[in-house]
Amino acid sequence: MSQFLKSMVLPCFLAVSGAGVAVAELEEARDMMEEGRFEEARAALWPAARSGNAEAEELIGVMYALGLGVERDDIRAFDWYLRASLKGHPGAQSGIGWYYETGRGLPAPDLVRAYAWYALSAIGGDPDAAISLEDITPKLSKAELDQAQLLIDDYQIWIYPFR
Repeated sequence: MSQFLKSMVLPCFLAVSGAGVAVAELEEARDMMEEGRFEEARAALWPAARSGNAEAEELIGVMYALGLGVERDDIRAFDWYLRASLKGHPGAQSGIGWYYETGRGLPAPDLVRAYAWYALSAIGGDPDAAISLEDITPKLSKAELDQAQLLIDDYQIWIYPFR
């Protein structure tokens, strides 16, 4: 690809995909979180998260899930995790699975959906998802596992089209 095309196409792709956020900015926000500077980290992540960066969305979800620099809010945490999950973020997918498994912030637990999201997370490469699947599988009937597999098939082709 010519230098001219790279200079024209890449910035457009990055802007549309939400991938234009510098890795250094995300790392700086992570460092702030590790130092307990949660409000600063949230402010640093906010533009990227609002622009659709899955990593930033997942970190905002963590903040709401754990009440780090914000009031704990399971509904908002779930929402931020869901945004990142649909973009293929395996950690956020495990977060969604956990919310469905525990039912926290939801009307009731839903083990079928929990299993499906853990499985999607495993497909995405989250090593902890296999442990979650191992723990939840005995709690499901054959019919429930079949139902979960239908959800996995529906989402996998969309979230992970090449896996």
